[in-house]
Amino acid sequence: MQAGGARFPKQRQVLILFLLLGVVLAGWESRRYSVMEETESGSFVANLAKDLGLGVGELAERGARVVSEDNEPRLQLDLQTGELILNEKLDREEMCGPTDPCVMHFQVLLKKPLGVFRAELLVRDINDHSPEFPEREMTLKIPESSPPGTVFPLKTAQDLDVGNNNIQNYNISPNSHFRVSTRNWGDGRKYPELVLDKELDREEQPELRLTLTALDGGSPPRSGTAQVSILVLDVNDNAPEFAQTLYQVQVPENSPVGTLVVKVSARDLDTGTNGEISYSLFYSSQEISTTFELNSLSGEVRLIKKLDFETISSYELYIDASDGGGLSGKCSVSVEVVDVNDNSPELTISSLTNPVPENTPVTEVALFRIRDRDSGDNGRMTCSIQDDLPFLLKPSAENFYTLVTNGALDRESRAEYNVTVTVTDLGTPRLKTEHSITVLVSDVL
Repeated sequence: MQAGGARFPKQRQVLILFLLLGVVLAGWESRRYSVMEETESGSFVANLAKDLGLGVGELAERGARVVSEDNEPRLQLDLQTGELILNEKLDREEMCGPTDPCVMHFQVLLKKPLGVFRAELLVRDINDHSPEFPEREMTLKIPESSPPGTVFPLKTAQDLDVGNNNIQNYNISPNSHFRVSTRNWGDGRKYPELVLDKELDREEQPELRLTLTALDGGSPPRSGTAQVSILVLDVNDNAPEFAQTLYQVQVPENSPVGTLVVKVSARDLDTGTNGEISYSLFYSSQEISTTFELNSLSGEVRLIKKLDFETISSYELYIDASDGGGLSGKCSVSVEVVDVNDNSPELTISSLTNPVPENTPVTEVALFRIRDRDSGDNGRMTCSIQDDLPFLLKPSAENFYTLVTNGALDRESRAEYNVTVTVTDLGTPRLKTEHSITVLVSDVL
């Protein structure tokens, strides 16, 4: 038998893109199923045998299995009934956070012959969280000279649910001076504004206490409350103004804790306490408050936690500048997290045939999937094996590869091969992963 290097061509390296779009095998288009979050483990999702047009017995014969994108065993395929069932309770907030819709991608993998079918599971939200204010009590300092119609921003409540189950409205306890108006941010979040309807008189009433209520759109709706304390002040006729209303910054995801992200700056034409400015975040989610720190005197925003582009790629910070007289100005900071090549490619073996019979022209040895959690060139990959072996790599669907023999093997000539699969990304610096597959050749009489 001739040496492998003389028979087989070199350069078996195959460049693939991280995203393979529009792949449909065996005429079966991508399906979407849905389930409510918190549904009990073992609950029925779909009959895959019926949807694939296969008999129940064919699923077992073809080695059917379910493979999810994140390799979490949330779904299970019953090969006896063809039913796809939940393997565990699903928590939409844990899986997707504020992302809506919450979609889990998975594939149905068939062998003999090979088939990869794409599917999605939509995890629908239930109203299992109530609105919560970051502070149970907030204080506003409002000059008595403020004219009717003046608007004062209030702290925003948070609700982990999405869609209609998120916050839809705010109201405030009845009073003769104020009403509350519900407004929308550009990203769809709703925030309350206190609107002055009747002039204040500090000498008549120096302080008011009101109850602010946030309501979601569930059925029945859930609510959360906070106390609003209003201190009526003497005249302060200049509000702080920021040098920019919008700050846009880019921060590499590998920036160390303590890195200066941005320094905001506001000025106030008043003097004394009415011109002394302090900075604060007037909308701050838990993720923002645990990632960034704002210096109330200097306006510097610094990192207090490492960033991860693959988890969160951007942040929106809303900063308030208040003077000693109770007036304030606002700005927003858009932080874009810049991806760096910090994730090595991953390789997962889905099936392995060992040993391989000799004298068989073409035999599938292994089926595996590769992925890289980075984006752009950092997430694009090449996959290769040694040049001097009688094996080929064949790309399949959804980043799957098959390792096959390139012609018949001869056990008497060589009974064992060590195949090293190398996956390299195209980032800077390039990261790679190597996986060794031992192939044994069995004797055929």
